[in-house]
Amino acid sequence: MSAPIYQILQQVADRSGTLSFCQYSQIALYDPEHGYYCRQRQRVGRSAEADFYTAASLGGVFGELLLGAIEHLLPGPCAEYALVELGVEPGRGTLSGAAERFASYHELGNADKLKLPSKAVVFANELLDAQPFHRFIVRDGQWRESGVRVGNGTLETCLLDEPSPEASAFLATLPVRHEGYRLDISLWAERLLADISAQVSAGLLVFFDYGKSWHELIDTTPAGTARAYRKHEASRELLDAPGEIDLTCHVCWDRLSNALATTNWTPTLESQEAFFVKRATAAMERIVMEPGTGIDPRKQTLKELVYPGHMGRSFQVLWARR
Repeated sequence: MSAPIYQILQQVADRSGTLSFCQYSQIALYDPEHGYYCRQRQRVGRSAEADFYTAASLGGVFGELLLGAIEHLLPGPCAEYALVELGVEPGRGTLSGAAERFASYHELGNADKLKLPSKAVVFANELLDAQPFHRFIVRDGQWRESGVRVGNGTLETCLLDEPSPEASAFLATLPVRHEGYRLDISLWAERLLADISAQVSAGLLVFFDYGKSWHELIDTTPAGTARAYRKHEASRELLDAPGEIDLTCHVCWDRLSNALATTNWTPTLESQEAFFVKRATAAMERIVMEPGTGIDPRKQTLKELVYPGHMGRSFQVLWARR
């Protein structure tokens, strides 16, 4: 753990040396100088230096399918809408090659200020799961908020004496669960999605990510879903090397859908497989019918994106238009 980020955690902690896990993850991920998503380094890709790869990092096939789906879903020509990619690694926009088809093109990184055109197509791949998140656990029959204690050059998990202000109302809604049940959830992701949908008055919103229903999170995932990623390895050691590892948890699709509905968008949730099969049929057919013999990299990528045993079922798409 670097000394600067440890000092930042010390400064944010209260008099007892504790802060909420959400505060910890916000600093670890988004501190302007030392946060994981703000440091100049390779994070995404299949190389040994990266920590994880996404559908967007597999090459041009994902972009072709996405563009086909956008053209299918938009109520008007692409040229009438701005195109905004959120959570983009610098210079690696999925649809940058199709920028001329839209009224304008904008790339915003994870830590960039959110300012969107009112008429736009907004796309993000694994942005929602990259937001700070809270951790809760049942102790002595009650839900408690997890925190982090900072002291003597070390970090350790603890329980907060009182829930943080932003968590209090949420805790009051949770049903009783058995001792030790964990819930990891990003209220930040919900606020981010509500902000995005409030800024865009017309167009299309498309978010690819991995997540679970509220029922799955509160009834069938007793250990929680939080993970740390480093060099393509997943770990539950969330306090190791803050600022140098990715921290994430599954998003809650029901609550995110509600965030869209509150701003008068009508959301649809589909598996990545269903989204592309229904919305990007022509693009898929073009790739399948391309001439060639032997193992074709583009066809292999198509399989990885769509087949249920690969990304087709493990990733979902939340989209809405108006």
